[in-house]
Amino acid sequence: MSDHDPSRRRFLGHIGLASLGALGATSLVGCASSASTSSGGNGAGAITLQSNLSSPQAKTAMEKVVENFNKLNKGKATLNTIASETYRTQLPTYLTSANPPDLYTWYAGSVANDYARKGLLLDVSDVWNGLTEYPGSLRSLSTDATGKQVFVPMTNYWWGFFYRKSHFAKWGVQEPKTWAEFLTLCQTLKGKGIPPIGIGLGDTPWVASAWFDYLNIRINGAPFHRELLAGKQRFDDPKVKAVFTRWREVLPYFDPKGKAYPFQEATTALLAGKTGMFLIGTFFADAASTEAIDDIDFFRFPIIDPAVPVAEEAPTDGFFASAKTANPTSVKAFLTYAASAEAQEAYIANSAGIVLPTHPKAKAADRPLVAKGKAMLESAQELTQFFNRDSSDSLQPTADTALTKFIDKPDQIDAILSEWQASAEKVFKG
Repeated sequence: MSDHDPSRRRFLGHIGLASLGALGATSLVGCASSASTSSGGNGAGAITLQSNLSSPQAKTAMEKVVENFNKLNKGKATLNTIASETYRTQLPTYLTSANPPDLYTWYAGSVANDYARKGLLLDVSDVWNGLTEYPGSLRSLSTDATGKQVFVPMTNYWWGFFYRKSHFAKWGVQEPKTWAEFLTLCQTLKGKGIPPIGIGLGDTPWVASAWFDYLNIRINGAPFHRELLAGKQRFDDPKVKAVFTRWREVLPYFDPKGKAYPFQEATTALLAGKTGMFLIGTFFADAASTEAIDDIDFFRFPIIDPAVPVAEEAPTDGFFASAKTANPTSVKAFLTYAASAEAQEAYIANSAGIVLPTHPKAKAADRPLVAKGKAMLESAQELTQFFNRDSSDSLQPTADTALTKFIDKPDQIDAILSEWQASAEKVFKG
C-alpha cells in the first residue's frame, strides 16, 4: 500500500485528479473535514480518510477497503484521494489545521513518531490490544517515544533493481550479485546503447534517497545509518563521504534524461526497454499492465562489503489518525478493520498485488515475484524503512537538495556534505 508525479499537472490529468490537485490546501482540508461531522451507518460517526494512494490501481484498492468497511455499519468512511506529491507536502497542513481530516494513509516508524511528538496523532493503543496475532516488531514500529501506539500497519513492500526478464534475455545479461558484477552489467548495457540505470528525479527527488540508503547500509551498516538519520552521526563524516565516492562509480550509467522526469516516466522508460533497470519500490507496478508485471523481475542491491550484515529497505504503510478527530470510535473501528487479514487481502486483490500484507495470516498475491520479495526480506539480517521514514518528513528535503546536487556536481562532495550537515542540524534543533 504505497504511492509516492510528467510534471505534477500532467500526472494528475492522467489519473483524472487535475481538478483536485489544483485545489489549495485549505480547500482540501475543508472538504475533507466537513464530512466528519455527519452521521454514518447505524448512527456511528462519519469519518474522512485522507489518502495519498492516487495511482489508479492503488486508488481502486483503497476504495474497495472503504466500501467493505462501510458495509459493516461501524461507521461511515469517506475517501479523499490526493495526488501523492501534493499530499506529501501538505500533510503537516492537514494535521495542524483547525478542523483536520480524521484518518491518513502514511508511514510507520520515526516519521509517525515525529508527528506524535507534536501532539498531532491519536493514541490507538486500545486498537493494538486486539491485534494479538501481530509480531512485536510491528507493534514497536507503531509505537511513539512515550510508549503509545499511534499507527496501524496494513502492507509493506520491498525495494530492489527491477527489470524486464524478456529484455535481459534479449540483451544476454544476468542478475549481478556483487558490486563488481553490477558494474560489469552496467558497462555491457551501455555498450549496447542502453542507459543502464533509470532514475526519476523530476518532481520526485526523494527517489535518489534509495541510492543513499542502500549504499550507506551496504558500506556502513544499518545501525550507523539509523544513527545518522537520528542526528547521532554527522553527514560530513568520512564514512558518509565513502558512500558518495562509491556512488560516483555508477553515475556515468544513469539515464541522462532521468533528472527531468519523475519516477512514473522512469517506469514507462523501463517497461519500454529504454533503460535497463530501476532501483525503486514495488509501488511502481501500480502503473504497469498485467502482462508487463508478469515479465518483471528484480535483484537485491548488490553486496559491497561481505562483512557488513545484509539489510534491506522494507517500508511499512498504513494509517494514523488526528488527535482532534470528533469520532474516535469510528476511527478505531476502521483501523481495526484495516488491520484484519480480510481487509488486507481485499486491498491486494484490487491493486497490482506487488505488496505484502502485514497481518501474519493474510495471503499475499500468488506471484513468483512476490514470493521472491518476501524471501529476500525474510533472509535479511536487518530491515530499514526509507530515508524520511527512518528520520522525518522534515529531514527529507535536506536529502533531496544534497543528493540531486551531487548527481549534478559529483566533484563537490565535500561542500555538499558540509551544507547537508548544516541543514540537518537546523532540522534536528527544531
